[in-house]
Amino acid sequence: MDFTLPKEVDDFRRRVRAFVEDRLIPLEKDPATFDEQETIRADLLQAVRGEVKRAGLWAPQIPKQYGGQGLDIVGMAACYQEMNRSLFGRVCLNCAAPDDGTMIALNKVLPEAQKARWLQPIIDGEVQSSFCMTEPHPGAGSDPSMMITRAEKKGDKWVVYGRKWFITGAAKAKHFILLARTSEDPRNGLTAFLFHADQPGWQIERRIGIMGPEDHGGHCELVFRGLEIPEENVILKPGDGLKFTQIRLGPARLTHCMRWTGLARRALEVAAAYITERKSFGIGLHQHEGVQWMLGDAAMQVDIGRLLTMRAAWLLDQGERAQKEISMAKVVVSEALHHAVDTAIQLCGASGYSKDLPLEWIYRYARLARIGDGASEVHKMVLASHVLKERKDFWSWR
Repeated sequence: MDFTLPKEVDDFRRRVRAFVEDRLIPLEKDPATFDEQETIRADLLQAVRGEVKRAGLWAPQIPKQYGGQGLDIVGMAACYQEMNRSLFGRVCLNCAAPDDGTMIALNKVLPEAQKARWLQPIIDGEVQSSFCMTEPHPGAGSDPSMMITRAEKKGDKWVVYGRKWFITGAAKAKHFILLARTSEDPRNGLTAFLFHADQPGWQIERRIGIMGPEDHGGHCELVFRGLEIPEENVILKPGDGLKFTQIRLGPARLTHCMRWTGLARRALEVAAAYITERKSFGIGLHQHEGVQWMLGDAAMQVDIGRLLTMRAAWLLDQGERAQKEISMAKVVVSEALHHAVDTAIQLCGASGYSKDLPLEWIYRYARLARIGDGASEVHKMVLASHVLKERKDFWSWR
């Protein structure tokens, strides 16, 4: 594996870095930039997105024929890290979850006519999307086989009844993907559907308050009471819901790792700047051996996660599923992010705990990383299953 970037990709990465440094990070210093959910105000976001498009940085993960930049997955990994050194990078470049994973997946599976209807408006930034999978107990969470939301076939339509919660972006989304049970078949019992927010038969019951900041649309609990979905809006075919979920969630988990690596780097950059300037007991903080241990250890953990992410990205570019490699990256990067920002706060002392620096924002945001898109414990179970199946071949030279 050679992670040397082609010149055009590295040039793009450098342009992303410059935009983040010159335009986005300065915005974070003004409290008026933030809305009540602690993200960039919607009106300001639209203005900045216009700048992103004019700079040729919009939607790097999307093929050029649809208005993106056409990066492969290794290129995405390099550029997402640069992008997400800002708190606003992912939304400004149209690389935020859940839209990011949804765009990548729908581009793989939808016919062109459906892409024009459901995908292109998300790419263009005209609408947001949402992915409706997680359910309250006793329904599906990390285990989709526990799905209890049902879709029943009536004529040429499917009628949906059930409940979903912690659905990211639902309060602002217009295009939804819904996973529902359509039979009791253990492998082919789930189906994925597309529906529009304006369709009757469903509602947002509440917006769920969370510990950390959130992007536009929040996290919501939804109730379905007879939502009718035409047959043409089935993704792939009936019974392919689990297949589509695997197509979507694997790469989407890895893009989380790409973004989290950027936030971890930013946290350590803030800490490094602080300890270089601050003095204690007659010398700079950065000259204390204990401080060096803390910074060095955190930087090492972030780089381990970065390399695991790049390896998984490379494998995906080779056409492999990279299931275990994505699980490794998800566990290591989520924990490295938390460790990095916790270390950065400790090194910055009271300033790190305050809102004078972005560290407390990142800290609250980072706690979700070990839970969302499969808790660390679930991914470790996946890795254990690979060890038991592959034995000595688990450690392959690729």
